[in-house]
Amino acid sequence: SRADQYDMKEIIKRIVDHSEFDEYKEGYGKTIITAYARIDGWAVGIVANQRQLVKTKKGEMQFGGVIYNDSADKATRFIANCNQKKIPLVFLQDVTGFMVGSKSEHGGIIKDGAKMVNAVSNSVVPKFTIILGNSYGAGNYAMCGKAYDPRLIIAWPSAELAVMGGEQAAKVLLQIETSKLKKKGEKIGKEKENEIIAESKVWIEAKAADCEAYATYLEHWEDWSDPWESETIDTDA
Repeated sequence: SRADQYDMKEIIKRIVDHSEFDEYKEGYGKTIITAYARIDGWAVGIVANQRQLVKTKKGEMQFGGVIYNDSADKATRFIANCNQKKIPLVFLQDVTGFMVGSKSEHGGIIKDGAKMVNAVSNSVVPKFTIILGNSYGAGNYAMCGKAYDPRLIIAWPSAELAVMGGEQAAKVLLQIETSKLKKKGEKIGKEKENEIIAESKVWIEAKAADCEAYATYLEHWEDWSDPWESETIDTDA
């Protein structure tokens, strides 16, 4: 499923020449992998979402697929370096969005996230985007979604584009419904919560097909791609 963890470095090895790449700031901002590599002989800079649970040098755990302060800062610097060196960028998307919460906000996630989005939007080198799995919300923008006009954007059959994931949407709808009922003076028990979540999921599942790669391809958001053809498509572009 799209919630499963996997090592994005294994994907990168299967796309780049000789399975070799030179990672930039490997021990910092681990939820985003930044690396220099070659694809069919062409020098490229790779920006990819790591889907594994990672541990920072301070011993803090970070969720895979989420953009944190340090990973946004690292990606921003790497994108700037590639622009200075005139190296094309390849984005590998499997992102659920930016980290939220008071700790991240105090740490400057809004500032760091804005810098990353600004770096992507002002990038002058050719950009290529491959959507492997999740592509949700602001993460889609930060990882060079359709809005920032990549030269080529393709999606694997496992891709899903949406403002947020189904579980997140169900929780948001639960919060809205709970607030409405509380204003009416009604108490919300566990059974009522489960009932609201179940109803939300039915609605979400009915809309889910519109977010899948086949549907977005038909809407001309991106080209559909067989994963085994990704390297060929990149070099042809």
